[in-house]
Amino acid sequence: MKLLTSFWTWVAACVLVLSAAFISAPSTSTIDSRIAHLETLVKCPSCEDISVAVSNSTSAIAVRNEIVASVKSGKSDTQILTSLENRYGTQILLSPSTSGIGTVLWLGPLLVVLAIVFIGLRLRGRSK
Repeated sequence: MKLLTSFWTWVAACVLVLSAAFISAPSTSTIDSRIAHLETLVKCPSCEDISVAVSNSTSAIAVRNEIVASVKSGKSDTQILTSLENRYGTQILLSPSTSGIGTVLWLGPLLVVLAIVFIGLRLRGRSK
């Protein structure tokens, strides 16, 4: 019984330490980290498939400045990305959007895998 009490004491201590660590940890949603994240999502307008975070071209610097200004003006990430899409076209984003044709691009591979699994199960059932 003493062992069980000791175990729960250690569990409570671990929970308290982890809670304190999470509470005192700095927030990861600072302005700089948000800007850095957005820069990794946006393609350099004049480069071959690299983000504006990596490129030092004039157009990439202009897009980075636009992102910084938008974040500092209080726009949401979605508003910023939509604004960039409207200005440069949908190809400005490194990943397809999750609406319209982008949905097909995201769901396509999943549907192919499900179809392969379904066909495999059907063929396995027939061979028995």
